[in-house]
Amino acid sequence: MDEKILLERIANKDEQAFQLFVEKYHQLVLNVCNNILNNFDDAMDISQDVFIKIYESIESFRGESKITTWLYRISVNKSLNYLRSKKKRKWFSSIDVIFNGDNAKNTPEDIALKPGENIEIEENKKALHIALNKLSKKQNIALTLNNFEDLSYKEIAEIMEISVTEVGVLINRGKKKLKTLLIDYFNNN
Repeated sequence: MDEKILLERIANKDEQAFQLFVEKYHQLVLNVCNNILNNFDDAMDISQDVFIKIYESIESFRGESKITTWLYRISVNKSLNYLRSKKKRKWFSSIDVIFNGDNAKNTPEDIALKPGENIEIEENKKALHIALNKLSKKQNIALTLNNFEDLSYKEIAEIMEISVTEVGVLINRGKKKLKTLLIDYFNNN
């Protein structure tokens, strides 16, 4: 079904159309929330809140950007609001992506590890998590959307409501700081 027609049907409170919309975009929203919240159960709850917000405010979508950009923006904002309300500081749960690939869907049986590799992987995850938590919120979001969600600088700029140049600065500074933090971590441990 064409997205424009789907959105019109949702605006007319067509529950079947909304169900199709949720099925199409649930994984995207869940991944964004999970990357920010670092807790799958919280991400599931917030992703439901995102879709409630979509259902209630579908008329506010003007079509000036892609629907996915709008979904990313709402997902990021809902996740950040949740973090603020709970005063949490954890940001990423997809750290496994860097070490194991495809959002940590691999189970121990799927990965043939040599003795000692599990310990090394866990230490690397710990180091990365510590370093990522030391980045600014904006750097975290920009790096998450760029590296974990494969979004372009332009898409990130639309989601974060900042300029493309600022996105580039955030990502470049974030990567440099992350590299320094990781080097410091391994030199001191």
